[in-house]
Amino acid sequence: MRTEFYLEGLACTNCATKIQQAAEKLDGVSEAIVDFSKSKIIVEAEPGRNGNLKSEIEEIVAAIEPHVVVGEKPQQKEKPEILTGRNIAFGLGLIGFFIALFLPEGTMKISLFIISYLLAGFEIIQQAWFNIRQGQIFDEHFLMSVATLGAIAIGEYPEAAAVMLFYRTGEFLQSLAVDRSRRSISALIAIRPEIAHRKHGDEIQDIAVEDVQIGDLLVVQPGERIPVDGVVVNGFSSLDTSALTGESVPRAAVEGDTVLAGCINLNGLLTIQAAKPASESAVSRILDLVENATANKAPTEDFITSFARYYTPVVVGIALLIAVIPPIVSSQALFSDWLYRALVFLVISCPCALVVSIPLGFFGGIGGASRQGVLVKGSNYLQALHEVDTVVFDKTGTLTSGSFVVHEIKSVDPFTEETILELAAHAESVSNHPIARSVVDAYEGVIDKGAIETFQELTGLGIEAHIRGHHILAGNTRLLEKHGIHVRDEAQGTGVYVAIDNQYAGLITIVDHPKADASQAIQGLKELGIKNIIMLTGDTEQTAKTIGDQLGIDDVRAELLPHDKVTELETIMAAHHTKGKVAFVGDGINDAPALARADVGIAMGALGSDAAIETADVVLMTDEPGRVVDAVVIARRTNRIVWQNIALALGVKLAVLVLGALGMATLWEAVFADVGVTILAVLNSVRTITPQTKTSIRSL
Repeated sequence: MRTEFYLEGLACTNCATKIQQAAEKLDGVSEAIVDFSKSKIIVEAEPGRNGNLKSEIEEIVAAIEPHVVVGEKPQQKEKPEILTGRNIAFGLGLIGFFIALFLPEGTMKISLFIISYLLAGFEIIQQAWFNIRQGQIFDEHFLMSVATLGAIAIGEYPEAAAVMLFYRTGEFLQSLAVDRSRRSISALIAIRPEIAHRKHGDEIQDIAVEDVQIGDLLVVQPGERIPVDGVVVNGFSSLDTSALTGESVPRAAVEGDTVLAGCINLNGLLTIQAAKPASESAVSRILDLVENATANKAPTEDFITSFARYYTPVVVGIALLIAVIPPIVSSQALFSDWLYRALVFLVISCPCALVVSIPLGFFGGIGGASRQGVLVKGSNYLQALHEVDTVVFDKTGTLTSGSFVVHEIKSVDPFTEETILELAAHAESVSNHPIARSVVDAYEGVIDKGAIETFQELTGLGIEAHIRGHHILAGNTRLLEKHGIHVRDEAQGTGVYVAIDNQYAGLITIVDHPKADASQAIQGLKELGIKNIIMLTGDTEQTAKTIGDQLGIDDVRAELLPHDKVTELETIMAAHHTKGKVAFVGDGINDAPALARADVGIAMGALGSDAAIETADVVLMTDEPGRVVDAVVIARRTNRIVWQNIALALGVKLAVLVLGALGMATLWEAVFADVGVTILAVLNSVRTITPQTKTSIRSL
């Protein structure tokens, strides 16, 4: 039984992890996932589970984040709420603190410091107490509470108040950064239309998009979004596809063109025929991929979560030793001095910068990538993508257009070119393969379906059929050799070899041109330091070599059946002894096994098959090979920012920890080492949210 609850006000990635871990321990719960991007928790529970699941989730959330509200429906807000009760209390505490700084020494000054401390820190102390009662002692709330209460005990009122105020300042800025990142992803929801105008005869009826059926005629007016994927049957216009593909240049749409849901019709009136229901449209697929992306954590995230779990108790123990051992060993060591050092050490040690900024960095990277038409299904794939040093490409539909045209027909006596084309077109008419469609398109006559007596499509080989009493073979040389017909491969492109009644009849040469940016994509990958670029194809050796030379690919492996591609990919991965990852880029249903087998599977999304898109780890919403370069750069940029945060947090903390233990740092320096570094790390993570232009991306 799958149940979803919305967590209104959740802005802490560390707290989200705690909520998820606690929910997973509930009786009868097999799995719990907190989807941070959607502020919701998804719980898989046993059917007929006893107890009120919502109340149990509310109890968990109240213990970890008291201000978060658990609901069954999301609350739509145009902007984040600033004037909440907790923010007002924090603001009053801040004002009281600054007033106290300018007052003369005395009771009033101390009172204002304590009031500002309580206004800013009461919630933190309360949370620490709740956690202690539940056995969750060593967290940031505990560290802040012990350190500041200790400071008050030794009379350091300004520093105690400052620690709480700076901590709350960091929380506030973090919530704003998270909200911005969340909105960059949630803004995609706006591209899903809610209403469609269905045309029935001369009448037009408004219906919910979910009620659209395949084959329905839909009218799309200027300024409206296309409701479902379909084909234009009447009209012409320009489409804004930026929400799906990241491309700002409008694309023309004329009769016969395939159009995707979520695109904006800019000027003309269009009538489209629905090709897919709303649940299977491109926009729904995008939303599903992005919304579920945060469930897959990168190894760096998992490491930091585990690191913080063991790190915090260790530093608490060290702080205790700092406070107790020196006064015991030496009579000259004042307990108050060493207690102060221990308190400084505690404040510095809080791992907030790590546990907050790192998930936020990956979260922002996924959101920023999605706005550029690069959908990454999880931060683990974003991290793996930046480690890629070998890229394996499928050829047809990936590096080449997949739009085949008949270039030349050669016949062998006694057969004519017309006979070869007619029989081949009839045989190929049963197939949806791009090569088969090009042969049918080249035949100007009418296909007589009644003339086709039997047919069989042989994957990776071609077609075997009986037409008007004749046995027809149309495919590659291996198909003919399988039937004992030996021919020399002489096609100057992709060849469809035709045999009639077990006699070689002739050759139909098909050409497929590389995509416009394919050569630039290969060059871009080389400039990024990708060591190995390989092309796999089922095409002939000669055709594959020609395409490889045009694109600058030296390692070309041809004449591969679909299962051969997987075998070849496994060979490549087995020979890959470095730490780098192997990525496979494909678009067709026959690429799905290779996409699943690769370290990182990258699917062409706009025209790619559903099987390829579902199997892949990264989906490109355009069919441009150049987007592979963009995806690698986005991944590298995100990981670079994440490691900048790790280096910043650990470097500053270690330095100030040593100074604190030696008595050379005050609580003010400790506040900077904790909250200040957290703020800097969060602001640095926000950079991953902002999309960049292709020019600036490729210059990184």
